[in-house]
Amino acid sequence: MSKGPATGLANEERVATDPILGYAALPGIADEMLDAGGQIKPVWRNLISHLGRMPEAELHERFARADRYLRDAGVFYRTYGAQGSGERNWPISHVPVLIDGKEWEAVSKGLVQRADLLEAVMADIYGDNRLVQEGILPPALIAGNSEFLRPLVGVRPVGGHYLHFCSFEIGRGPDGNWWVLADRTQAPSGAGFALENRVATTRAFSDIYAESHVHRLASFFGAFRDALQAHKQYPEDRIAVLTPGPANETYFEHAYIARYLGFMLLEGEDLTVVNNRVMVRTVAGLKPIGVLWRRLDASYADPLELNQNSHIGTPGMVQALRAGALAFVNALGSGILETRALLAFMPTVCRRLTGEDLLMPSIATWWCGQKNERDHVAGNIERMVIGPAYSRLPFFDDNGQSVLGSSLRMTAKDAVGDWLATEGAKLVGQEVVTLSTTPAYVNGKLTPRPMSLRVFAARTETGWQIMPGGFARIGSGDDVAAIAMQAGGAAADVWIVSDKPVARPTLLPPEESFTRNMPGSLPSRAADNLYWLGRYIERAEGALRILRAWHLRYAESADPEQPLLADVTHYLKAIDIDMSKAVPVSLLRNVDSAIYSASNIRDRFSPDGWLALTDLAKTARRFHDAVQPGDDASHAMTILLRKLAGFAGLVHENMYRFTGWRFLSIGRHLERGLHMTRLLGHMSGPDAPDGSLDMLLEIGDSVMTHRRRYNVNTARLTVADLLALDPLNPRSILFQLNEIRTEVEQLPNAFVNGQMSPFYREAMRLHSGLAVMTPEAMNQEVYLKLEQEMERLSDILGRTYFS
Repeated sequence: MSKGPATGLANEERVATDPILGYAALPGIADEMLDAGGQIKPVWRNLISHLGRMPEAELHERFARADRYLRDAGVFYRTYGAQGSGERNWPISHVPVLIDGKEWEAVSKGLVQRADLLEAVMADIYGDNRLVQEGILPPALIAGNSEFLRPLVGVRPVGGHYLHFCSFEIGRGPDGNWWVLADRTQAPSGAGFALENRVATTRAFSDIYAESHVHRLASFFGAFRDALQAHKQYPEDRIAVLTPGPANETYFEHAYIARYLGFMLLEGEDLTVVNNRVMVRTVAGLKPIGVLWRRLDASYADPLELNQNSHIGTPGMVQALRAGALAFVNALGSGILETRALLAFMPTVCRRLTGEDLLMPSIATWWCGQKNERDHVAGNIERMVIGPAYSRLPFFDDNGQSVLGSSLRMTAKDAVGDWLATEGAKLVGQEVVTLSTTPAYVNGKLTPRPMSLRVFAARTETGWQIMPGGFARIGSGDDVAAIAMQAGGAAADVWIVSDKPVARPTLLPPEESFTRNMPGSLPSRAADNLYWLGRYIERAEGALRILRAWHLRYAESADPEQPLLADVTHYLKAIDIDMSKAVPVSLLRNVDSAIYSASNIRDRFSPDGWLALTDLAKTARRFHDAVQPGDDASHAMTILLRKLAGFAGLVHENMYRFTGWRFLSIGRHLERGLHMTRLLGHMSGPDAPDGSLDMLLEIGDSVMTHRRRYNVNTARLTVADLLALDPLNPRSILFQLNEIRTEVEQLPNAFVNGQMSPFYREAMRLHSGLAVMTPEAMNQEVYLKLEQEMERLSDILGRTYFS
């Protein structure tokens, strides 16, 4: 490996004594770095100087640290294609984009003006409608827009503001001027990814970051969190992030933001509307929601009054807004502001509503529903992109819906006029974007790539605040369309650099004053997922222990028809474990089900736990395709059991002992009790093959304990005593019921009006019934009845807390 610089600076053109000037002299350098005179901007000099001196190995190690952080944190972005959706590791571009603080002040001023303008437009569209009446906005652009939600007309939002959190896609031309490519007001995404980009990038460049006076991001989120707290009308109101669910492309960010700010993460099914108030279903009953940070499209929020096909909304949500009982971030209907054709009218709208010109212009846009505009687009087709007028996406994000005029054949260009004349009201023309370039590390060299910025604005108690940064979308090639994440684009951190030291804010309270806030109420859906996470993990462990014992014996005899092995094979088939593979598909399904349950509660699940769980799944899949029966399989089962034990240890040692922990624990104990009950019922009867009792002790991890406690050989009574009735054996049935009873005592509503709840009563009855049993009384009928009662206990739990 070369010991020279990894940035592509080491060549004949490099000035050895001045790596910065040498870099500036190279052809094809990113124009984002250069000033009008072609020299490196001062804000870039320190970073480029450091990169120029770094050996290739060191640079790779730095980038690997960033990648490792993102991988360990489980940061992903969901992609969609012909083969369905899948999770893609967050595509970081390791070299940050640097912008001078003074320049950023001008950018921020322009975006604050634009945020205020969008607020005024929204208020007019859903209020007096003067812009349409005065002919400034075409009626068709509003009335024919699917994002115009008629049920929201005249509904004033709580607090008086429609918009609270916006983002802007902005680009800079090679001439240095910024323009707005798209406004994001529906449910802006990316703020959480900007935070993760910052953490990952600082892992790579901690030394450079520390000395560069880069503005921090925490104060932006802290101010927005305080503003949302101020929107609560009642002290008992809760704040939540409303997500479409794990299938959404940015679900990771929803969970991350909720965890970072201390908000609940909810889906539509978690909510219900009672007496015009939005309530969340929790294990302690219905609790009021006062503020919802919406991350799903508005039309899906209420299937009663908006999109009737929505399965992710909550009926009655619009009525709650009419009653003034709920604050939405942002208001329902705000997606209309993202309409691409509106960009054509923003200069006129700005002058009409504010008396000012736009400080940051939009990308040049013409709505083709007007003759002069149609003729202009048709006459300048070579430098135009033509796309859907009602689209909410910039052309490089719209999955090929737009047509690049310069790519059309001559015959197609001749037909453009006819196309625009017949379909003009549905189309816009936009000037082809030439974006400035920024350095990206590609194949061992710094390479210029086109870039756009996603910048965020939050309404705070003192007005709009612009995040000092955001993230840059970096193209995978020279084509601007390659910026889109779905098209393989990457994301880079954005450093706003001051010429003097900056504050280092934190979301933590001052050390001299703090309040111990108890965890919020646990939503019923989260409790359900935690419960089944515990069950699936324990189900996988039980299967692994049986399979390991089976393969150890098969390794000795190589005869699967041996009575004991055949009997266990029959038992496994009865519980849906197919032995055609040494590592059965059903085992993979159990692990996948555990991952699915965990994915639904990412805001409550530690990154370490998630990493351990996904590592278990990867290892199990690898073994499924490669492991042979016998010694090879038993060794594989031991490795998987160790990984499971590692996951269980992480959960046991690190999870806060509150309501969520109790549901996870109940799930594990109930599944372990069922597992042992079924095994004892099948393998300890009088007809069980020779060796069954010894195998039972091995599966129950109790061989050494049996030897110490009983001065006799393995017998049915001793096995029943140890694995069914011993309250000190963590594998016994009685131990599981005792633990369940203990956890149930701490659950909400364990007592109702001074009486035990049905679930608590059933848990007590089940525990007491087994506690008075003797080994002699334990037989197959008792085990079968006990299994049925434990399944019934699970049903009662679901009816009590999950419904």
